[in-house]
Amino acid sequence: MQLVASERIIGVKKIERGTDPRSDSPPQRVAALWSITLVLYWLWMGMMIVPSFARARIIILLSVSLIGYALRRNYGLKWILVILTFEGAIRIGILIALIGRVWRHSH
Repeated sequence: MQLVASERIIGVKKIERGTDPRSDSPPQRVAALWSITLVLYWLWMGMMIVPSFARARIIILLSVSLIGYALRRNYGLKWILVILTFEGAIRIGILIALIGRVWRHSH
């Protein structure tokens, strides 16, 4: 979701033009939905630390999220979409592994 929203807000065309889209804030509804979704995602990851069968994967997921956030805050505008793409790919891989683990654990 972050990557899709970032591409809509930041956009490669805006980067090519040299404009900084961070100075324009998204509409309040979009910002509220984005914030609520991120908070719910972090709460879900926090709750998933409790079951011991998924703890390692969730810790990796939390680490990737924190490292990705730190990189996005410290790198320039041109690197944000690249970092989000790699971060998203790692997150999807971990989530697929987590789903497989839950599937095997339930059967």
